[in-house]
Amino acid sequence: MNSESTSTQQSVEEIIASLNGLKKEIKKVIVGQEEIIDQLLITFLAGGHALLEGVPGLAKTLMIRSLSEAIDLRFRRIQFTPDLMPSDIIGTEVLEEDHTTGKRIFKFNKGPVFANIILADEINRTSPKTQAALLEAMQEFEVTYAGVTYPLERPFFILATQNPIEQAGTFPLPEAQLDRFLLYIKVSYPTATEERAILENTTGKRGEAIHKVMEGKKILEAQKLVREVHISSDLIEWVSNIVRATRAGVSDVAYVNEWVRWGAGPRAGQAMILTAKASALLSGRFAVTQQDIQQVAYPVLRHRILMNFKAESEGITSDAVTKHLLENIALKKSI
Repeated sequence: MNSESTSTQQSVEEIIASLNGLKKEIKKVIVGQEEIIDQLLITFLAGGHALLEGVPGLAKTLMIRSLSEAIDLRFRRIQFTPDLMPSDIIGTEVLEEDHTTGKRIFKFNKGPVFANIILADEINRTSPKTQAALLEAMQEFEVTYAGVTYPLERPFFILATQNPIEQAGTFPLPEAQLDRFLLYIKVSYPTATEERAILENTTGKRGEAIHKVMEGKKILEAQKLVREVHISSDLIEWVSNIVRATRAGVSDVAYVNEWVRWGAGPRAGQAMILTAKASALLSGRFAVTQQDIQQVAYPVLRHRILMNFKAESEGITSDAVTKHLLENIALKKSI
């Protein structure tokens, strides 16, 4: 084994050990939700953003806060409300006096978006104008104010939450902004065993404190390593076939043409491959398997497949379309 391979192997082992330590710290507070925690870590490894949806009381905010406490990065929580303004997120200019010259100058006071991990709590409760203030930050990792562009420090993650009920007074995220989220994670109710453990753990004495076990530098190293994870040309073609099959009108799949209004774009394929690589690394492997793609396909495609009116009226979801495609589009292995 050459020195480069040895170095890569050591990096993989160190990162996996750090990720396991991260999960251990989160589990001091969060009971169960293994799949959700893994999807959040995949988001971090892939360098993207995540949208978490679930009814109140499922520890979405607590999970994100616990994750931020275990990483040595700056964390800010923004509570989205109908009266929140873009300047409350990005920042604003204030008039200050220079004591040495006596002149008054405008100084840009940075808003909470200038952190490493942003919790956008109940993001669908604010106006589209304020939601759009996050678009540039999410895609370009920079913010422009008064013609001046300010870069955001990396790593940079936006983890947003939204409530699927109480739709009165909410503003659904537009498709363009939804597409900026790498994963759309649905948080479900805990099992009976998990719920009993939650009741025991949260009504007794205070539990263990969360310790910082990972630095931003290590996350950036992990993100670089993720892109080096191997994926075969067969799997790339399979991902491409799945994504192309989601597009109603041009798809060969009758199920899609019956229920889908708009399908996923190329960004979905990029997201699926990148998150599958992150999933492989999280499992201690340096090569993507078919199972990795199957695991990330749902949160990747969930918000990128738009159902038609007929599907919505009959309760057919984008997850059902993803399931159908995974089961019916064969992986063709080259000889």
